[in-house]
This record gives sequence, C-alpha cells and structure tokens, in this order.
Amino acid sequence: MSTEVRVPTLPESVSDATVLTWHKKPGEAIARDENLVDLETDKVVLEVPSPVAGVVADLKVEEGAVVTADELLAVVEAGAAAPGPTTEPPTSPEKVADSAAEAPPVAAAVADDDGDQVLTPAVRRLVKEMDIDPRKIKGTGKNGRILKSDVMAFLDQQSSTDDPDLRAAVAPTNAMDARQEKRVPMTRLRARIAERLLEAQQNAAILTTFNEVNLKAAMDLRARHKDAFEKAHDVRLGFMSFFVKAAVEALKKFPVVNASVDGNDIVYHNFFDIGVAVGSPRGLVVPILRNVDQMSFAQVEDTIRSFGQKAKEGSLSYEELSGGTFTISNGGVFGSMLSTPILNPPQSAILGMHNIVDRPVVENGEIVIRPVMYLALSYDHRIIDGREAVQFLVTIKQCMEDPARMLLGI
Repeated sequence: MSTEVRVPTLPESVSDATVLTWHKKPGEAIARDENLVDLETDKVVLEVPSPVAGVVADLKVEEGAVVTADELLAVVEAGAAAPGPTTEPPTSPEKVADSAAEAPPVAAAVADDDGDQVLTPAVRRLVKEMDIDPRKIKGTGKNGRILKSDVMAFLDQQSSTDDPDLRAAVAPTNAMDARQEKRVPMTRLRARIAERLLEAQQNAAILTTFNEVNLKAAMDLRARHKDAFEKAHDVRLGFMSFFVKAAVEALKKFPVVNASVDGNDIVYHNFFDIGVAVGSPRGLVVPILRNVDQMSFAQVEDTIRSFGQKAKEGSLSYEELSGGTFTISNGGVFGSMLSTPILNPPQSAILGMHNIVDRPVVENGEIVIRPVMYLALSYDHRIIDGREAVQFLVTIKQCMEDPARMLLGI
C-alpha cells in the first residue's frame, strides 16, 4: 500500500521550508519513524520521519526546493522489500552538471561491517553543513559510529594551519590557483539572521552605554560553593546564572527595558523571558529562558547547558527559539574585550558580556588587581532614555559586585 509523506504543519509565522537533505533514495528500505528528509526553516531544521516501514517508492521534490505545509514530499510502499538496483533521487540541473567532478562516494568509508551507515541523520546533516569529509573523523560510538561529539571535537582540533586542505586554500601552489572564488548560498538561518539585523538597524534608534563590573565577590562566592552546588544540583555553577538573575532584578526596576514597540504603542511585559545567545554550527541562535524570575540558579544553569548541547546538535525546537523580552550575549567566551551588541527585534535592549581580565582597581585609596568585565547595553532610544539605560546597567553592576542583593531583593 502506498503511503504519502507530506510536509508537516509548520510552526506559527513560518510559511515555507527548504528541502535540505534526503536520507533515502528511491528503492531503499526505511523503518517506521526513521528520518527520511530534513527541512530547513528560518530557525531550525525539522526532521520528517517515515510514517510506515517499507521501501521509498518516489521522491517528489529535489534538494533545495521550497515547500509549504502539507505539500507532497515522497511516497513509501508500506511493507515492501527493497529491490536490488535503485534509482537516483531527483537531482537539480546544477548537480547533474557537476556530477562528473564530484569526489567518489564516501559511503564505504562510513559504513560498518554489516554495511549499515555509521552516520546518523543528524551527524550527516552536520558534516554536510560544515563541509567536512567524514572519513577524517574517528568515530567513538559502537562499531566506529561517528557521534555528534566526534564531529564537534574534530572541528575544535582543526585550524587553518592543521588542515592540509585549508592550507592549500590559503597558500596556493601556483599562479593559476592564486585567485579562486567559492560561491556558497546562505542557509535559511543565516539569511534570516541577516534580515533581522538589518531590520534592527533600520527600524530602531540604537544607542549603547558601557560600564565595568568587579567580579571578585561573585567569583569568591562561586569558589566557596561550586562543589556543593554541583553535588546538590548535578550542574556546574557558572557566571551566566548570576547575570541572568541580575538582569531580572534590573528589568523589574526599569520595566521599559523589558518592553517592545508595536506601531505607536509601547507593550510592557509582566514576565521575564530572557534570550541567551548561543553559537551553533549553523549560526547564532537565541533560545529563551522563560519566567526566569521563577527559576533558581540551578534551573538557569541546567537550562542553559541543555540549550548549548541542543544548539550543537541542531535540535532546538521552534518553541525554544520563539519570543523573548530581553537578550544576553556573551562575546567574552570568544575573547571579546568590548563590543556593541545589536538588538534582537522586537526587543528593545540587549546586554553584552565580555571577557574577564585582571585589571588595576582603586579600593579604599589603594590600587589592587581585580577580575573586571566590561558590560555593554544596547537599547532602543525611541522608548528608553539614556538615564534609564545607564541606571539599568548600574543595577546589574551592583548586583554582580554584591550578589547578596539579588537574594535580598535590594
């Protein structure tokens, strides 16, 4: 019996998706709930599983095609056995033209002794997006299966001087190779990021105010309790939970910073949904911590840890990426000393954290060395005055330099 596989209902505000990767060809067997195709939207990659076990009879759209909800993607013959030879899936004219120049298939290099593919669909998508040859990655999973952690470890180890292919790209061996170009289309996520950043610059009056924070008290508090904290909650005590909770205290004092502009109206929010910018292989994403004022430090740390792992795996859901009233971006993890973060529309402010550096500080008339971080608050001057922005940042500074204020609500 033939079973149709259609585009699932897309999340609210998403009108279409792009066919990113087919994981089966016509004639290949597929198990029930096994991923058949990846669909890329503006924020996430959706996996479309097969509703039945059987054989893929036909693929109705090619990779790169734009599809809408309920559009027919493929046909699966339920319960059928896979025949010997198989036909190729739909291929775009560009891929046909380039087929002669493609490298030999790597399936044999990524298959175990039974002929099963070592690459899972999620890993296959990741190595494709990062343009990695999976034969260079040593799998640590069962039967040599390549895990997502193996791909991330491989990326961490690579540099422009370590990879011969990258060295060849930046140091051509002859004059003919000296001026090469490679044109790569933006992913939908990257295109959406570009669109939103441009929208923010065009539609908001963005200003940035700066301050510095002495983190010695927070670091001392963390050092005293981090072991007990981790033992009690099974999660490390980092600095993000301090800054997230400090931001909530500041937002309570200055609610306009937690507001947004809608036409000629200012929309005030009586809840605190904090976005935390996270880097992923596909680009910057901002998952949302909801109702942070009701969360403990441990819950904040655990949720941020979960978001970081999901971002690496590309498994963040639309719900986790939607909404938010305020954003925190930590450029310090990449070594940034100072920056001017850009708004995440329709939000009206964003806090930029930076690296922690030992700097000379005057205390009680004496120069001492303290761990200092520069902070930046970018805000929409249409609704937030400079006085409010400065005092907001001062409140965060006070909370971080005396963490007991957050516990006492002062």
